[in-house]
Amino acid sequence: MEKENAKEKTPLKKQIVRISIGLVIGAVFGYAYYYFIGCNTGSCPITSNPISTLIYGMLIGGVLAIK
Repeated sequence: MEKENAKEKTPLKKQIVRISIGLVIGAVFGYAYYYFIGCNTGSCPITSNPISTLIYGMLIGGVLAIK
């Protein structure tokens, strides 16, 4: 039983590294989405601005990294 509890608890440093990697990967995919697919007309609130797609990608990457 103790091994299961120890296995479930990840150290804080590992969590921070995992979330940081998720944020970076999310930012890369967010910018790639803007660059390759983004909205040219400016009428799309998220995909017309590279900063907003970066932030949105980071948000998604961070949430997925939490697990």
